[in-house]
Amino acid sequence: MPRQQSGTEVWPYSQAIVANGFVFTAGQTPHDPVTGRTVGTTIEEQTVQTMKNLAAVLDRHNLDFSHVVKATVHLHHPGRDAAGFNAIYRELMASPYPARTTVGSFLSDFLVEIDVVAAIPEPARRSAVREATAS
Repeated sequence: MPRQQSGTEVWPYSQAIVANGFVFTAGQTPHDPVTGRTVGTTIEEQTVQTMKNLAAVLDRHNLDFSHVVKATVHLHHPGRDAAGFNAIYRELMASPYPARTTVGSFLSDFLVEIDVVAAIPEPARRSAVREATAS
């Protein structure tokens, strides 16, 4: 998996890890995956890009937002941005919504960061185990 870059530094982490039937993602931000630049200036624009980045990570594991069981959301300005964030989140996540923690965080050049835990459906888990043991 690619590593997040900050300037010339490459940070040592995985975009996602599979463990015990779950996919745990790293925090995703509103950065364009090609340019690395922050997309958008509003919480709504940045939430859309962050969710696109999360969807891409989940897609690599044949999952989507319907598999998400837990989300952790970091907002730079929680009081100001909660309503705008929730409007986009509500559009992209289906009910019943995942369990969620939302906290205020110092985020350098963006307004939102989200990480999720997604459950791998049982048939896919068996397939993943077979592939892992065959290697």
